[in-house]
Amino acid sequence: MADPITAIEPIVLRIPFDDGGRGQGITPTRWSNLDIVLVRVETASGLVGWGEAFGYMCQHATAMAIRDLVTPAALGQDSNDPAAVNARLQRALALFGRYGITIFAISGLDIALWDIAAKRAGVSLATLLGGRSREVVPAYASLVRYGDVERVTHFATKARSEGYGSIKLHEIAADTIAAGRSGGGEAVQLTVDVNCQWSLDEAKAMLPVLRDNGVDWLEEPTFPPEDPAPWRALSGQGIAIAAGENACTAAEFARLVPALDVVQPSVTKVGGVTEFMAVAALAQTAGRRLGPHSPYFGPGYWASLQLAAALPAFDVFEYLYVAQEAWCGLDAPRPAGGLIRIPDGPGIGFTPDEDVIRRYRV
Repeated sequence: MADPITAIEPIVLRIPFDDGGRGQGITPTRWSNLDIVLVRVETASGLVGWGEAFGYMCQHATAMAIRDLVTPAALGQDSNDPAAVNARLQRALALFGRYGITIFAISGLDIALWDIAAKRAGVSLATLLGGRSREVVPAYASLVRYGDVERVTHFATKARSEGYGSIKLHEIAADTIAAGRSGGGEAVQLTVDVNCQWSLDEAKAMLPVLRDNGVDWLEEPTFPPEDPAPWRALSGQGIAIAAGENACTAAEFARLVPALDVVQPSVTKVGGVTEFMAVAALAQTAGRRLGPHSPYFGPGYWASLQLAAALPAFDVFEYLYVAQEAWCGLDAPRPAGGLIRIPDGPGIGFTPDEDVIRRYRV
């Protein structure tokens, strides 16, 4: 029986956090707040689902796209088939962009529709997607960019002491990358994300530094992130090449995956659960590692955990290593000893904390 979508509401939250640094990295202004765009969806039967659309530094634009583009196109559509709704929206809104804000907005709706679909079935999203392959997932501490040897050493040491077996740096200099290895110790898996800050020549020059420090993967080494040619030039040098957090839809990943060792879709950016699962299938067919992007603290976090439960190939879970003032969901599953337990209740497992939402709503 059809169950039409009757309401879609974007809710913007701004939750302050502390990362122990200067709050300066690649963002246009100081980054000290988690800008979360919740997407609340209701159907005619009364079911309510929650999603998250990417919102860091672009939260108001994403929320506006949900209100002005996604909502008029999605109201009245049958919520029983999230993938079909997603496909129709992408086609209807193609004029407004196949990358960025439009797809972020669709992602939030899609996550909420999958949450509803699993709740309707009375199972967790992972079960709905084919079954749970695990109940806990290893997490890595994703450090912010400090640009300071002392801070990198301190926080890498702290993460190791808390049981993380893997640490990601966002450093671009040889001394701070070496500090990550020093602080993390020899046993910790170390990865480096430079957020497209190097030229190809700079990346080649840094390869010996990365090898000397036992770096596993190098993430988005060059600009622009949609050009895989430099990645091919860096391949076969003893360092895995990772990318994908900025790619939207499986159509784009089909072009990028052949040049990658580690494929990194982000559920709040790529097109939601629907497109994430399609990207995971591409990675599996190509024999690539799946290392998703998930530095979130809203429903995108819970959805990513469900995907980790559903996909045995899901390598390791990215946990943004900051201390936020509050969680917008109740009983948030947090890392303990480098592991996160995955919720097994109906849907994605997200229950909103209404008090937090009222307090931090913009």
